Amino acid sequence: MPQDMPYPPCAPVFFEQTRFREDLEAALASGAATLSIFKSAIKAADAHLENRFREGEEVRNLVYDRALFTDCILHYAWHQFRWSSGIALIAVGGYGRGELHPHSDVDLLILLDDALRASCPDETAGNIESFVTMLWDLGLDIGHSVRGISETITLAQDDITVATNLMESRTVTGDPALHEALQKLVAPDNIWPAEAFFIAKRDEQIERHAEFRDTEYNLEPNIKKAPGGLRDIQTIAWVTKRYFGVNTLKSLQGKGFFTEDEFAILQSGEEFLWRVRYGLHLVSGRADERLLFDYQRELAKMFGYEDNKRLAVEQFMHDYYRVVLALRELNDVLLQYLNEVILQRGRSQRVEPLNERFQLRDGFLEATQIFVFRENPSALLEVFLLLANHPEIKGVRASTIRLLRENRHLIDERYRANPENAQLFMELLRSPHALATQLTRMSRYGILGRYLPEFGKVTGQMQHDLFHIYTVDAHTLQVVRNMRRFRHSDAEKKFPVAAEIMQRLPKPELLYISGLYHDIAKGRGGDHSTLGAVDAADFCKRHGLSARDTRLVCWLVEKHLLMSQVAQKSDISDPDVIHEFAREVGDRQHLDYLYALTVADINATNPDLWNSWRASLMRQLFQTTRNALKRGLENPIDRLEIIAETRLQALQLLGDQVPEEEVTRIWAQMGEDYFVRETAGSIAWHTAAIAQAENPSGAPLVLTRNTGTGKHDGATEIFIYTLDRANVFAAAASAIDQLHLSIHDAHLYSSASGYTLDTFYVLQEDGRPLPEDPELGTRISQMMQGELSLLGDCGRAVERRTSRRLKMFPLKTHAIVDTEPGANFSTLEVTSADRPGLLARIARCFMRHEISLLNAKIATLGERIEDIFHIVDAEGNPLRDPESCRSLEEDICKSLDAQIE
Repeated sequence: MPQDMPYPPCAPVFFEQTRFREDLEAALASGAATLSIFKSAIKAADAHLENRFREGEEVRNLVYDRALFTDCILHYAWHQFRWSSGIALIAVGGYGRGELHPHSDVDLLILLDDALRASCPDETAGNIESFVTMLWDLGLDIGHSVRGISETITLAQDDITVATNLMESRTVTGDPALHEALQKLVAPDNIWPAEAFFIAKRDEQIERHAEFRDTEYNLEPNIKKAPGGLRDIQTIAWVTKRYFGVNTLKSLQGKGFFTEDEFAILQSGEEFLWRVRYGLHLVSGRADERLLFDYQRELAKMFGYEDNKRLAVEQFMHDYYRVVLALRELNDVLLQYLNEVILQRGRSQRVEPLNERFQLRDGFLEATQIFVFRENPSALLEVFLLLANHPEIKGVRASTIRLLRENRHLIDERYRANPENAQLFMELLRSPHALATQLTRMSRYGILGRYLPEFGKVTGQMQHDLFHIYTVDAHTLQVVRNMRRFRHSDAEKKFPVAAEIMQRLPKPELLYISGLYHDIAKGRGGDHSTLGAVDAADFCKRHGLSARDTRLVCWLVEKHLLMSQVAQKSDISDPDVIHEFAREVGDRQHLDYLYALTVADINATNPDLWNSWRASLMRQLFQTTRNALKRGLENPIDRLEIIAETRLQALQLLGDQVPEEEVTRIWAQMGEDYFVRETAGSIAWHTAAIAQAENPSGAPLVLTRNTGTGKHDGATEIFIYTLDRANVFAAAASAIDQLHLSIHDAHLYSSASGYTLDTFYVLQEDGRPLPEDPELGTRISQMMQGELSLLGDCGRAVERRTSRRLKMFPLKTHAIVDTEPGANFSTLEVTSADRPGLLARIARCFMRHEISLLNAKIATLGERIEDIFHIVDAEGNPLRDPESCRSLEEDICKSLDAQIE
């Protein structure tokens, strides 16, 4: 070690610096390597800090101590080499602020004066390379750059991120004059003045929030970058430091930038997120900022949460969402304040009165005086009604947002019972502009959860599954947003039926109320639909709705799952199913409202659920039910009438393609169900293909096409015509899965001539039908024929990777066989988590138990399946032996659950 080795300016108490230096000196004196000494010190520090964290020490101490310890390690590593003057090691970014989490990057700038940078002697260049290599060998996660001062300034002028990192830089070791010179050159007077810096950071945040769908409520949130995360706190700090010329936010206490309560929210929120981040780094073993399901349970346990009425992980995440919601709210206030003081500084302001309580100042809404809400509490709702009725208003001034937050406690039982306030809220629901935006604002500012206490109870409440991707409150507001979008012209293409319905709904506000209340009772135990209907009735009574409107809203809340369940789990080609659903709905108005609510709900639950196939099912159910209502519930359609009409239409579509006597021969082999369930177009397609398939060898006929308009549009059909043998379904399911396609419906028929006609409706993994490609059709046909030629060995296990998220939610499989009295088949219901090869595995179970499949209804709900199979035994009889049924059920459960385990 060089004799002039200086001590670092400061070292943490736990770092045994004297012993460390002695070990270094001994190693250098003997010519031994020093790397192991550094590594031992780092390992000991990591263990020490982790132990303190697990014992509950305040996380700020740990973050600062880790950075301070890293300073020491870098200091001694730097001084393993001889440096000329004109070079320094600079900490930048988060490390520059003196903050370091277990696996955060150690961001470094090796700064040279311009003369040294220009010449850069070999010794200096070699030392830099060796120094950086040493840091990597030590296992430090470094991010580094080597630049001269002028070069650094040029980059900072062009890149706001570089400029921001330099704002929070400091000298670790080396020539301190270089950093002093750099700081002068990056000051607002030289580059990125306060206005330009603020605009860049504001736009950066808007873009960043958009990446997370502008919600703080993603179920696997990024604790650093998502709305309400650490980056939002840092954005406020950066802009504030740039404008006010301070080094810390704390130095602004008592100077009017934020209130004491706001500073406390910032401090406690940052403390909470730092603790989560610190723990996340420990359990993940890397610099992972995503709070994945894998880690949520571990962290909940680490932080002392326990399962009771609610899971520990749900309690932990509820606290997390509450914190980020408060930080998001505060971020809104402080950024708006900065917008006013920075962008409007020194400019004449235009004030336009709206009424005696509110005015516009440069386009932003503000209260006319600070006692507005105290003197007239109804103004707490009036704010949002004004925003909805005046789309030209840019937003709310920071001072008025603060007044809203300070006075929201005025919303109590008496406030909610006041007819004037009820009228204001109903006027908001009937407003023509940006209703969802105003409800979101109300939620963010804590007004909506106080005015609707039942909504306040589900604020931040997560649903720990793979079906729902948002918390209950975020999902609810997204439902209303979707409803409003149905009114826009661009919705006509993606949601044509919903868009048409929204144009004719007599009272759209009833739809919005049902949207607000459809999930309001989640998490209480019991049927949330029934409990929610009770809350909805109370709302309607308090807001003066008529008895008829109240009945409609309550019915929608109670039945909000009905339409999706019927569309996805029932045979909606069956006229009896449609008649029963029409009886449940009752009239066209109820059908319209229910359809709009259902589509909005599905798309707000998980956007991936809405694909062309699900849209076609919903559209078919809507149209056939509408026709049934038009015809009259007392006049149910007759099956024979459907059959006759379908046969006539199919015959007309066939034209001269197939001789009529051949058509008659083919159709004579088919049962009634075929002509009830299939469209005339499909029947014509099948018939023409069968008639033209002169195939003495009996090789399977396999055809594909994308469905057009009609009952089953929105998917790709795979049609199979082959000899009716055991395990055809197993072979087809195996082939389809090997093609990475998902089956969404299956129609299976046996003809009297000994053939089976099977149609599978499939989608790609992205939820879209297959592209029109003859070569792809040929590949599918070849794959299917290959599997069908090996029926004895079909349905091989498809061992594609099971998703990480699915393993975290190992939904236990439930399989139930039921045989109704007098039925000629048994019904098997399987509920499980979706995964590659699922149907092929079920098909192999059928093979083992000698089960024949008559029909299948495939319902995939996100990453959950609810499939129904109509089955018979080897003799074609229903399964009536309890032991045989139990054996099949157990085999299916064991087979599917073993794949996840």
